[in-house]
Amino acid sequence: MRSQRDFFKPLAVGAPEPIREIPFRPSRMIHFFPPSNAKMVAKLSDLVPTVDIILGNLEDGVPAADKEAARAGLVQVGRTVDMGNTQFWTRVNSLDSPWGLDDIVTSVTEIGDRLDVIMIPKVEGPEDIHYVDRLLAQLEAKARLKKPLLIHAILETARGVANIEAICGASPRMQGLSLGPADLAANRRMKTTRVGGGHPDYLVRADPDAAEPDAPRTTYQQDLWHYTIARMVDACVTFGILPFYGPFGDIKDTLACEDQFRNAYLLGCVGAWSLHPVQIDIAKRVFSPRPTDVAQAMRVINAMGDGTGAIMLDGKMEDDASVKQCKVVVELARQLAARDPELAAGYGFSA
Repeated sequence: MRSQRDFFKPLAVGAPEPIREIPFRPSRMIHFFPPSNAKMVAKLSDLVPTVDIILGNLEDGVPAADKEAARAGLVQVGRTVDMGNTQFWTRVNSLDSPWGLDDIVTSVTEIGDRLDVIMIPKVEGPEDIHYVDRLLAQLEAKARLKKPLLIHAILETARGVANIEAICGASPRMQGLSLGPADLAANRRMKTTRVGGGHPDYLVRADPDAAEPDAPRTTYQQDLWHYTIARMVDACVTFGILPFYGPFGDIKDTLACEDQFRNAYLLGCVGAWSLHPVQIDIAKRVFSPRPTDVAQAMRVINAMGDGTGAIMLDGKMEDDASVKQCKVVVELARQLAARDPELAAGYGFSA
């Protein structure tokens, strides 16, 4: 077992020192693109400024025959596309695949100075993070990188969920977690073929009317992912890393996508994946606090003075816990406003 004193020491001679606090930059959406698709890559210069995170996907969605082309395309993008203030991530193939190792080696040694985060799929325990942690340190030293790359893990198996706290605390490189609902559903043997979202059969039903026991009874569709998202958020917050909702597969159902994203936002997620440009605006809308919420939060903060005690405001009790909640909203709003002039205007923040 490693000593706690060694936790923030580099794992390879010449590697950069691990960071002690995960930076929180605007992260409302992780937008995926296939680096092997020339048409998609050609649009990146226009797309990149519109998203918080752009991710070159090397894993699911890339046919086996295109894996090497996708890897080469990622390197080309890293060398030629100006990312500006947008974070640049990649999702490599799983650690048990024939491509995962080469994905990591090539990404770090060729464009490691351009990348911010490497997303690792199907993480099942801390041992997966320990392996990637040591490998990244060796490659960073070889490439003479000045800053450490961060790790983002996807929860896609029941074992991964069971080991979630150990995964979050496995390395100072851990940046965050994403929910992978499709693979997780398959691993759990859940009886749904949907990629995220609810299911009409997962419901509760109102009690029968005593006067009309045979009358139709109202049903309410439930959220299949409530437990997992809530547990993920708790684990991430405990270890100072960031929770994300993953993909919503029904591109055409923008209303249900917005509902799923908002559920995740209310539970504490900082962002979600976008698989199609139409989902970018949904994520921006959902994971940016509403101007009315920001105004009310600032009103509570101002009314509370030094933040201690309790007051009545509009007939509602506000206390130190209220101020903490409000500060979360206002701080997020200020970070997003610094990047988005339209939001800054909506929040009433000066430029």
